[in-house]
Amino acid sequence: MKNPFLPFSVLVILTLSNFCLAQSASAGLSLNLGLPQGEFKENIDRAGFGIGGHLVWIPSESTPFSVGLNVGYLIYGNETRRERFSLTIPDVTVEVDRSNNLLNFHLLFQVSPQVGNLRPYVEGLFGGAYLFTETKINQENSNYEIASSTNFSDYAWSYGGGGGLLIYIFKGDKENNTESFSEVFLDLKARYLFGSTAEYFKEGSAVISDGKVYYNPSKSKTDLLFIQLGLVAYF
Repeated sequence: MKNPFLPFSVLVILTLSNFCLAQSASAGLSLNLGLPQGEFKENIDRAGFGIGGHLVWIPSESTPFSVGLNVGYLIYGNETRRERFSLTIPDVTVEVDRSNNLLNFHLLFQVSPQVGNLRPYVEGLFGGAYLFTETKINQENSNYEIASSTNFSDYAWSYGGGGGLLIYIFKGDKENNTESFSEVFLDLKARYLFGSTAEYFKEGSAVISDGKVYYNPSKSKTDLLFIQLGLVAYF
């Protein structure tokens, strides 16, 4: 299908250009727990785990409003089995790993004080998600990849909001050029993202019978609740 996110990509480019004009910026990395909600939860009855990151443009310390970009990667399902390498080499086995994944990307809007050791904040997000299922063949008892294929994919729009708290950890030495950052904070947050309807795989959506594979994708809205723990550095 055609990529529906071309207009979003233009907004991303415009946002990135603002970083060149920023008085300061912050960047963060986090560990994410994704909990399916609503219709999505009816099909996916397990939590997903992943990572996320963001870049935020800060006009000035006196302005509580900031804008940036957020990306995240979530694995919400995984199946592993052992198979013989081929019909003619039945005495060699490989590991077949199928993972259900979600890659999201959003414009990020934050309202937060730019000073202080404790900085509560609220945020809004708008963007989308790419849901895809990938199968990999690895050497047995090894992470060495032999081959891989994307079995199914779809797109969904998403938007939402959340809030969190930045807790001061330590100060860098940016003024003397010994470190590139000025401050580092612990980041505790929760987000709720409303996702549009999409098709996706869950565990058991791919059935192999008589040497053939049959796909049975699920379809629903893709709402997610995220619980996140991370670090944020100011530059």
